[in-house]
Amino acid sequence: MKTNLLTAVAAAALLALSGAASATELRLSHQWSNKDIRHQVAQIVADEVAAADVDLEIKIFGSKSLFKPREQYKPLSRGQLDMTVLPLSYAGGQQPAYNLTLMPGLVKNHDHAARLSASPFMEALEVKMAEDDVMVLVHGYLAGGFVGKDKCITGPEDVKGLQTRAAGKAFEQMLAGAGASIASMASSEIYNAMQTGVLSAANTSSSSFVSYRIYEQVKCYTPAGDIALWFMYQPLLMNKSTFEGLTEAQQAAILAGAAKAEAFYLEEAKKQDAASVAVYEKAGVEIAEMTAEDFAAWRAIAQETSYKKFVEEVPDGQALLDLALAVE
Repeated sequence: MKTNLLTAVAAAALLALSGAASATELRLSHQWSNKDIRHQVAQIVADEVAAADVDLEIKIFGSKSLFKPREQYKPLSRGQLDMTVLPLSYAGGQQPAYNLTLMPGLVKNHDHAARLSASPFMEALEVKMAEDDVMVLVHGYLAGGFVGKDKCITGPEDVKGLQTRAAGKAFEQMLAGAGASIASMASSEIYNAMQTGVLSAANTSSSSFVSYRIYEQVKCYTPAGDIALWFMYQPLLMNKSTFEGLTEAQQAAILAGAAKAEAFYLEEAKKQDAASVAVYEKAGVEIAEMTAEDFAAWRAIAQETSYKKFVEEVPDGQALLDLALAVE
């Protein structure tokens, strides 16, 4: 009898310990290396939470070690994952409205991106996230540009007849509208496609242009500067129920870390664009600049292709697009 009682007490103690362990450790997944800006954003939040000493640890699983890149949103929404940093457009299949976060010409520069993140447009997207039991901790956009194998790409006329790789479906629609032939591939494949003559122009993020050494294969680079066409929203998200289940002190520590990370994200994103220019200049690649007129010409084509398609496919698409376009 006494043995049974001791066994029951031990079992209860173990159960309590395991419950406490699961309550104090949060799992954060992402697809990047630990040198990437998005990992650094996650690390800032994890470090701030650890320093707050609120009986909470954020364990980061990077480099696709926990979930495949495009398969993180669903487990997050189901509470099987606590936190993730990912391009929100990856979840466009579940919530088509998210495709607006990778739409040509919606964001002009990083400061404009920050205003979008604090606007009624983002609030409308956050309502949709809440339906999936997801919330935003850190807002952030990364920018990108164009490269040309034989010439500079600034305006729509520059891609006419060229085999072009774009980052995202909406960009493919716009480039096709400008007369480009589209070659779909991962950014990691751009180098070989340029080298073998399969590709004449490409569009991707500033960091990918550097990390994949695409400067070795091109004549001209049009970076994201004061005016850029390509911006992708890549926030740090959290399961809403998990957050609400934490203590007030734990929630406060996470939010304080998130505020610090968001300020870092904005400044570092700007630096990445400038750093990419330095790398391309050093490699002897010509640097071109997109003008306000170029931007307006691209957006006019996007309105007839990407924007039009989005409005057709998403029930409240026009209202969401209007909210985004209203942000100056």
